[in-house]
Amino acid sequence: MNRLQGKVALITGGNSGIGYASAQQFLAEGASQVIITGRNAEAVEQAVHTLGPKATGLVSDTGNMVHIGQLAEQVKASTDHIDILFINAGTGKFLPIEFMTEDAFDLNMDVNFKGAYFTIQALLPLMTEGGSIVLNTSINAHIGMPTASVYSASKAALISLARNLSAELLPRRIRVNAISPGPVVTPFHSTQKLGITEEQLGQMGAGILSQIPVGRFGTMDEIAKTVVFFASDESSFVLGAELIADGGMSTL
Repeated sequence: MNRLQGKVALITGGNSGIGYASAQQFLAEGASQVIITGRNAEAVEQAVHTLGPKATGLVSDTGNMVHIGQLAEQVKASTDHIDILFINAGTGKFLPIEFMTEDAFDLNMDVNFKGAYFTIQALLPLMTEGGSIVLNTSINAHIGMPTASVYSASKAALISLARNLSAELLPRRIRVNAISPGPVVTPFHSTQKLGITEEQLGQMGAGILSQIPVGRFGTMDEIAKTVVFFASDESSFVLGAELIADGGMSTL
């Protein structure tokens, strides 16, 4: 397939998980260059090595405004334009409201929404007319889940952003759409990333699985393929939209 033939793409948080799977899919679809960002230099270097010569890695933290301010110049070192921007980097700190702290609140918002917003602002001058911006959100924006109030709010903000920026960027024909994954097997779902015990992780997984009509978690490749749809001209008549990929969890 060559749906992204000759396109230049940038994926935030592209060294692992859905971001990395999307980088693989972009290259398989003919992208001429895929730039990935990540916080960990070693992880970024390893991902680029595995992805091959058409991949470029940049060390940049989406939760750090200084890094965001430097990102455009970093990108300019390897390309003068971006056709596809996949805002994928995200985090999650899950706490009940009684125990939510300002630091935990800010972590969710700084990475998932503030960082996403200002990354788009920083890279817009490099976006080509007719380009595509894809936001990685979550079905948590639609369902209620204990301990997820702040995380869910940060993802709901991205869905609103997709609509508003699509309207704002109409003169440049830049489309902004959102993909909202349901439960997907990624490195994010670990005791370290979620800050919970193995027992809690197991209980969480079993509880979530019982709510998925198709009876399984999704795969990173399945989500990456929906990202390719939004990135390609196949979705040229789609803007300000959200595609929910959750095995029916929030829709059935």
